[in-house]
Amino acid sequence: MASEDTDSFLQKMEDKFHDHNSESESFSSSDDDHAKASKSNVYRLFGREQPVHKVLGGGKPADILLWRNRRSTGIALGAGTAFWFFFEMMGYHLITFICHLLIMSLAALFLWSNASVFIHKSPLHIPQVVIPEECVLEAASAIRAEVNRAFVVLREIGTGRDLKKFLSVIAVLWVISVIGSWFNFLTLFYLFYLSLFTLPLLYEKNEDQVDAMGEKAMIEIKKQYAVFDAKVLSQIPIAGFKKD
Repeated sequence: MASEDTDSFLQKMEDKFHDHNSESESFSSSDDDHAKASKSNVYRLFGREQPVHKVLGGGKPADILLWRNRRSTGIALGAGTAFWFFFEMMGYHLITFICHLLIMSLAALFLWSNASVFIHKSPLHIPQVVIPEECVLEAASAIRAEVNRAFVVLREIGTGRDLKKFLSVIAVLWVISVIGSWFNFLTLFYLFYLSLFTLPLLYEKNEDQVDAMGEKAMIEIKKQYAVFDAKVLSQIPIAGFKKD
């Protein structure tokens, strides 16, 4: 009799233990689902839905920009810095540099090809360089798509129907013109090149904080634009003007 009571007691304890585990598992699964749902609703800059590595195209270029391959990143960054220093700080001109480089290369090849007869050496084998047609077509197709997209934007602005886009393009061009007045083209290009190796890395390490700040900034910009739209833009008579 005592053994039966003991067995029933143990059975009840096991049932309670299993019920508690099932409840905890259901709670944990619901918490995971809630975390995934909340994570999917997090604001990301520029509507980004993929990781930064995927946005940058993945593969070796993304590894270099995000410092996954430090040796390749160091070589690329060092070469760009040396290029900028050589032409900007030393006052060397690009066309002059290319011409001098071609002169030295052709002179070295010409002298070696003729000297090989006298020193009884085999002539230097110069490989034939041919640009594949597929590469040219792919590059031309990509450039064509971007140019057509720019023409579409310019056409929409030219029709005078999208005032918001018109003001956005004007603001971007004005900012670029101001920044361009501070630096020459080579320095501006180098700063852009340098930003490719710094901004994506900093964003990847602090994306949650940056996205939160970006969301607050976008909310404030939309508020200010709504006020500007109500007080100024709505008073401007534009034929076919479309509002968002």
